[in-house]
Amino acid sequence: MESRESKTIIRKKDRALLIAVAVFVIFLVCVAILGLLMVNPPEETFQGQADCDVVRVSGKLPGRVVEFYVTEGDHVNKGDTLVRIYSSTVDAKLQQAQEMENVAASQSRKAERGTREEMKQAAFNVWQQAIAAETITRKTYQRMENLYAEGVISEQKRDEAKAAYDAAQAQVKAAKSQYDMAQNGAQAEDKNAARGMQGAAAAGVREVQSILEDQFLLAPCDGEVSEIYPHEGELVAMGSPIISISRLADMWVSFSVREEMLNDMTMGKEIKVTIPALGNKKTSLKVYYIHDMGSYAVWNATKAYGKYDSKTFEVKARPVEPLKDFRPGMSVLLDK
Repeated sequence: MESRESKTIIRKKDRALLIAVAVFVIFLVCVAILGLLMVNPPEETFQGQADCDVVRVSGKLPGRVVEFYVTEGDHVNKGDTLVRIYSSTVDAKLQQAQEMENVAASQSRKAERGTREEMKQAAFNVWQQAIAAETITRKTYQRMENLYAEGVISEQKRDEAKAAYDAAQAQVKAAKSQYDMAQNGAQAEDKNAARGMQGAAAAGVREVQSILEDQFLLAPCDGEVSEIYPHEGELVAMGSPIISISRLADMWVSFSVREEMLNDMTMGKEIKVTIPALGNKKTSLKVYYIHDMGSYAVWNATKAYGKYDSKTFEVKARPVEPLKDFRPGMSVLLDK
């Protein structure tokens, strides 16, 4: 009995030993496989992302959003009406500017038209009176001169007549100047100033009207309405973005590429790619843009190993042929 039991114990120990050895061998195999995987890492996958230009539509008119004529996802053409914005403040400013233009126009017409007819006639009458007075004093002076020559009157009397005649001549000249001024109207400087004020007022009206033109915002290009920011009834400030339009007709793919890979993605080269979102569709892209992303975009510092820092470049490529249902944000895989 003891011999059988001892044999059974020996068999169990041998079995346990075999199991331990098998486990150890499996462990060694796993370590070896892991080491092989680390020594020969899987081939890198270079992934890019589809993108397009996005145009943000904004206006100069601060006011309240009255109505949207499009919704997100709509396709629009250049010149389509997108939204209406209303501002009572700007409407009031337009009325004020128009009134100022009317006042300036009246002032300009007044300056151009000159003095009223009644004032012209009054200045003419004064001038004629001065001429009549000058005629009388001239005759009086001539008589006094003759009498003085005959020795009838003194020199003082002759000088008094001469002074009165000179004063009458001066009165004629002054009255003639007043009449000419009435005839000519305002001075050239006053007329130019009046015309300038009228032009400035008209420019103010055009300025407000140009702002009011933005109460209806139009699509600046063809595309798809990708985002609407405010809601109807909300207030928007001058220059605030109202709607974003994605130009889907001009799509591209952007890759972040280490510089050692640029040899396979040179300017103008066609590259093969796969688009998972389109059922792993394979197509070709043409590289049209390569740019250094800056010192911040460095994959790893390898100078300690006697090599160089591997910088990152942004590479953009456009589809060679139009792709149906190709949209921004889709992943694009570079084929090897």
